[in-house]
Amino acid sequence: MNLKLLAYPFFLLGMMLVFSPTWAQEVPVEVPVKSHPRILLLEGEEVEINQLIENDQRWNRLHQAIIQESDQIIGEDLLERKQIGRRLLSVSREALRRIFHLSYAYRLTGASRFAQRAEQEMVNISGFSDWNPSHFLDVAEMTMALAIGYDWLFDTLAQDSKTKIKEAIVNMGLEPSFNEEYNWFLDATHNWNQVCNAGMIYGALAVYEDYPDLAHRTLQRAVDTIAKAMDDYQPDGAYPEGYGYWGYGTTFNVLFLDVLEKVYGTDFGLTNTPGFLETAGFYEHMTGVTGYAYNWGDAGGGKGNLTPAMFWFARKNEQASLLWVERDYLDQSDLSGLNRNRVLPAALIWGKNIPLENIPVPDEKVWVGQGANPVALMRTSWTDPNAIYLGFKAGSPSVNHGHMDVGSFIMEAEGVRWAMDFGSQNYESLESKGIQLFGRTQDAERWTVFRLNNYVHNTLTIDAALQRVDGYAKIDQHGRSDDFPFAVSDVTSVYKNQLEQFRRGVAIVDQSYVVVRDEIRNNNSRSHIRWNMLTPAEVTLDGDKAQLTQAGKKLHLMIQGLEGVQWKTYSTDPGTDYDAPNPGTVMVGFEYHAQPGEELEFQVLLVPEHSLDKVREKRKNLAEWK
Repeated sequence: MNLKLLAYPFFLLGMMLVFSPTWAQEVPVEVPVKSHPRILLLEGEEVEINQLIENDQRWNRLHQAIIQESDQIIGEDLLERKQIGRRLLSVSREALRRIFHLSYAYRLTGASRFAQRAEQEMVNISGFSDWNPSHFLDVAEMTMALAIGYDWLFDTLAQDSKTKIKEAIVNMGLEPSFNEEYNWFLDATHNWNQVCNAGMIYGALAVYEDYPDLAHRTLQRAVDTIAKAMDDYQPDGAYPEGYGYWGYGTTFNVLFLDVLEKVYGTDFGLTNTPGFLETAGFYEHMTGVTGYAYNWGDAGGGKGNLTPAMFWFARKNEQASLLWVERDYLDQSDLSGLNRNRVLPAALIWGKNIPLENIPVPDEKVWVGQGANPVALMRTSWTDPNAIYLGFKAGSPSVNHGHMDVGSFIMEAEGVRWAMDFGSQNYESLESKGIQLFGRTQDAERWTVFRLNNYVHNTLTIDAALQRVDGYAKIDQHGRSDDFPFAVSDVTSVYKNQLEQFRRGVAIVDQSYVVVRDEIRNNNSRSHIRWNMLTPAEVTLDGDKAQLTQAGKKLHLMIQGLEGVQWKTYSTDPGTDYDAPNPGTVMVGFEYHAQPGEELEFQVLLVPEHSLDKVREKRKNLAEWK
């Protein structure tokens, strides 16, 4: 059966049937680590971190940044229960950041001021009316925050404070998670499952001795259900929700696994889920040469940031090169910005046995993963700041947090991102204006949001129609050679009833320029085809050529294989009162009117100025790409 023509849900079902392991292990009724602390950093492990920061300047600077931030937190007002729209999440996340930082600062320095401030914050939060269980991520992060503080500061907390915090974890955290009105996350296959289950087991382990039955039920349920989300890493580690949600869902998944290992000496086989350990390669390759991530789907458009989970993966895989990008973040002159990461201290916990002096260059310059949202990521170098980076996405718009971006690409060269993706828009800015943002059907209001549909992505639009949400495309073939790394996808099913066939291939030619090749067979009607590329550059048009200028660099766009078409520019002004403005960007592309049954083979070259003399005139069809 040809999987590339199957709709995504059926593809995923097949993958699960083939790869899903059987979780037969039971969580012991007795918790083996009886005393506190038992979450993440056991008693005495501070010694290893102190040795690390004494001997490694990078780790020392990070440690000092956390201590300095903890002193800043002491001067902040206590948190208030301020809900924004349907979310309390910003408060929960700040609670986790504050309490994790303060608790770490106390564990590593013994300074009572940090423990006292954390205690005040936890008692204050315990007095909230609730933690907003209707949006259970809010509860999960708040529960984790109090669990870490309660566990790590157990011997310093006043008895009255212990009682209040413990009861809050149970009454506003664990017990609501057994309410069917709130616990739909148990059946989710995305980040909600990972985050909520992680928050709940932290709460359970924190209060285990006082609520053993509730805690054990919570732990057993979590081990049984988190596998549903972990299945989405199969078969290669490509995370369906993209870069931003990898940082969220996978980080909490690692927090989940690590705490089980610390307490029980096992993660009950969960790490062996096919694709899970491999997903670190996906994440590393998703960062471009410029430091900006390939931000398809609901991801932000900024540069990446230190991700503590990568240190866990580097240790688990015994692969220090996975920290090639992470080390760059630690080499910044000012590390204070890293403190916005609410689980930042985990980097020292998971990296405490990893010296950072001699991180090797990653061996592979091409990474390809299949699964729910297949992606191909390639570059000409890890060390050259002017290297070419090319990202290419297949998949389906129906994936959680997905966009209509199947067949889209991004491209960097000369230290500049030329072909870009907007990523997401702030959810509340849309929901506050009545937009139903999270529907996935073909007629969902989600697709009226400018940044989310195919009109603004670097792919084709046919007769101004939307891509099909029930379509699915995989990476059909790819190559890894230095002179011609490439990927090809048949994206026909995403253009059902619009085109008879559509295959797209992208490649880096001779480490010099990029080619985007489209091979199309039109259906039985006349079709208007628009080729599109979003860019932050200034665009100068010249018939079948266009010149992009940015940061003193130039990129040339050339059309091969189509006669009579000319480049055009299109505005990125959405023209609505709910879409975000997009200053400093423009879309460049061209249009072609295809006749009924017409077969087209054409390609666009993206050529840096210095590579103009290296352009090949010969054009190979996709079947010949080897």
